[in-house]
Amino acid sequence: MSLVTRMGRHRVVLALSLLGAGLVPLGVLAPQATADEVRSREWHLDAMQADDVWKVSRGEGITVAVLDTGVDSSVPELRGQTVGGVDLSSEPTGADHDEDGHGTNMATLIAGTGADNGVQGLAPAVKVLPVKTAGTNKQVINDPDPKWDRAIRYAVDHGARVISISMVSPGLVGNSTKTEAAVKYALEKGSLIFAGAGNDGDKANVENFPASFPGVVSVGAVDKDRKVTKWSNSASHVTLAAPGENIPERCTKTSGFCDSGGTSQATAIASASAALIWSKHPEWTNNQVLRVMMDTAGKPATGGVPSIYLGYGIVRPRKVLVDGEGNPGPADVNPLLAARKSASPRPVPSSDSKQSGSAHDAVADQKEHESNAPTLWLAVGGSVGVVAVAAAAFFLRRRHGQR
Repeated sequence: MSLVTRMGRHRVVLALSLLGAGLVPLGVLAPQATADEVRSREWHLDAMQADDVWKVSRGEGITVAVLDTGVDSSVPELRGQTVGGVDLSSEPTGADHDEDGHGTNMATLIAGTGADNGVQGLAPAVKVLPVKTAGTNKQVINDPDPKWDRAIRYAVDHGARVISISMVSPGLVGNSTKTEAAVKYALEKGSLIFAGAGNDGDKANVENFPASFPGVVSVGAVDKDRKVTKWSNSASHVTLAAPGENIPERCTKTSGFCDSGGTSQATAIASASAALIWSKHPEWTNNQVLRVMMDTAGKPATGGVPSIYLGYGIVRPRKVLVDGEGNPGPADVNPLLAARKSASPRPVPSSDSKQSGSAHDAVADQKEHESNAPTLWLAVGGSVGVVAVAAAAFFLRRRHGQR
């Protein structure tokens, strides 16, 4: 038996019964926003200079698959934004039914139009392909490896150039033959896969999957001060980072909008960034899109690249779209696989070392040192306890907010 939960942060009281029951929400409740405040609170759009980017690209012609809890296309900002979809969950109700709300929120961060004072996505002209893999927060996913094989292959075979996965599994490795094959299939067919690194960086900091699979773009989270968040995982071979703290989205337990955060949100924003670039340069391959993203990412102020916390840096689609920077390079060479093959292993703080306060402080200091750069994505002057789970457990973790 394996669990599904979100890669975000919620207030939660951990109980043993939850381990066998399904999704475990993690985090702290954040203030609710009224509808007319939503755009003013979307700091990440301002930091990424979205208004300038949208003059060049809004994501037209690109389909992004959201592998999650479904996508409710009836919310105002997603009307007309979805295409097709499939429900692969254990208790199917339809890809457009989202009993949990997480998948819908990820879709709005990618493709929301802002209609009726709703969430404005970073790539409002893309089409979202909902691939539902989990239903309610009590649903259990059995035998996830073949399910994720089907989900990734479905996304690729139905035209998704970008696949966004806001979930992690700390124990899939060793029972992942089909999932690994599906990742390889997606890359060979020309798609890009983005997956959250996980939100246990301030605790166990375990290696999470699918983010750690070769070729998957593992995404870490930064806050509005352009610093990696203390909970953003560094053990999952981070490739890129994106805004992932204090991101407004629809509350899942009440009406209105709540601040949320996690590598879920960062993954959605990184996926939208890829869609914007690909829309402007449809002739580029997945390798070239990824290469320019890595090349133009805002680098850490100090330390080597890739950083264990930020990877190759914070995504900056504006550098490609507005400033014309970034070398796409060879079409048939995956820059992430090539770099991973040639690079020395990056040091990763161990879970044991983080058990002591002094070791934890040292890790926090290193994160502060590496990420304190005022130009990480701007060229001008923008977890709770660890849960022990079985080897095949899947998690989607929301970090903050959402009630």
